[in-house]
Amino acid sequence: MSHSAQKKDDARRIYLSVRAKFMLALGIAIAWTSFSVVLSQRWMAELAAVTSWTFALIAIGFIAYVPGFMNAFLIATLALDRRPPVEKLPRKLPGVTILVAAYNEAAAIRDTLTSLSRQDYRGPLEVLVLNDGSTDDTAAIVRELLKTLAIPKKAKFELLDFPVNRGKSAALNDGLRASSHGLVVTIDGDCWVKRNGVTRIVGRYLSDPDDTAAIAGAVMVRNSRANLLTRAQEWDYFHGIAAVKRMQGMYHGTLVAQGAFSLYRRDALDEVGGWPECVGEDIVVSWALLARGYRIGYADSALAFTNVPEGFRQFALQRKRWSRGLMEAFKAHWELLFKRRMTTLFIWWNVTFLPLDLVYSFVFIPGLVLAVFGHFYIAGPLTLAVLPLAALWNVVIFRIQRNVYENEDLKVRHNPAGFLFYALVYSLIMQPVCVWGYLAEIIGMKKKWDTK
Repeated sequence: MSHSAQKKDDARRIYLSVRAKFMLALGIAIAWTSFSVVLSQRWMAELAAVTSWTFALIAIGFIAYVPGFMNAFLIATLALDRRPPVEKLPRKLPGVTILVAAYNEAAAIRDTLTSLSRQDYRGPLEVLVLNDGSTDDTAAIVRELLKTLAIPKKAKFELLDFPVNRGKSAALNDGLRASSHGLVVTIDGDCWVKRNGVTRIVGRYLSDPDDTAAIAGAVMVRNSRANLLTRAQEWDYFHGIAAVKRMQGMYHGTLVAQGAFSLYRRDALDEVGGWPECVGEDIVVSWALLARGYRIGYADSALAFTNVPEGFRQFALQRKRWSRGLMEAFKAHWELLFKRRMTTLFIWWNVTFLPLDLVYSFVFIPGLVLAVFGHFYIAGPLTLAVLPLAALWNVVIFRIQRNVYENEDLKVRHNPAGFLFYALVYSLIMQPVCVWGYLAEIIGMKKKWDTK
């Protein structure tokens, strides 16, 4: 037997099914959490002595145990991830309709449409620009651009100009009704899609199981050099969001096919009634698909680059909206908590976000202040002993993402200042903002997108 044949034979022998990988990752996470509980007994006793055992258990549980479980599960999953390659595309590719939702995107829409006109997709392509009552020159720019844009033979570009702003979901649903093809891709009006982006996301869909109803693309940051906040967001998208989607996709249930760049089966969208009228329409429609037993995949090599908020206020409003969207999804599809499938773990995982963010905002951050004055009850040397996995999973996902970029002939830009801000300060901003979003949804504050 040749050396290459021997290697293939060895790979077959050590193959683990997705369910086996899930159980192994779960076992590793439980083992790590158990070790953390033993290791933290002194920390628990010291905190209980100055507060109470109930407070100490809640505080340390959501500062150390729950994040430790998540990090251990994430690292184990990433280490076990051996997703099948995208199969060779068939000669005849399915038609794709791209819906570009745009509201006051005069500064970016030209680049977005230019990137779509340069796609290397070999099948029929229909691009519908959905101008949702913009008050700037978005519609005029699109009309002028479509006169000069070099559009491929199999592609069709059209502007649907809605005179009144009705919200993103209404514009998308009108676009869905006007679409000509069975596969629908959504793109935000400020995204630049890599030349092979549509080909990659369709290829992933064609290679995935038959019950796949959507594929989330990989959204990265385009304007990361604007300031320190955008540099930190580059790491959040490159590390945090990408790692979570990769993990969820491995177990057949990415929880959010984000509106910025995702593919959907049109018949599945019709089945769930399209996008609901809410601020988190992409989260809620994704959970509606999961509730009907569909699978949502993740295409790590289907790359789109978006402009992230450059100011703190815009960033806070965006993350507030994301948090409200999660609450909307729970209210609409709470039954997912009791559905028997691997990804139910991630639905329960999201249940912990509210207490995690509350404890982080009102216990851990004050604990950091106390530590500055020499009181290490909440944040101290032992905290670091219980939480060593965050650095490890950052190393693991960096290596994975770097390989993705290299395979796409891209380089990871040097961004040490952004990483330091992301690692040390980012959560101090984001977690309190998320609490604001949860509370806004709970008390029923008026909903709006707050993007412009």
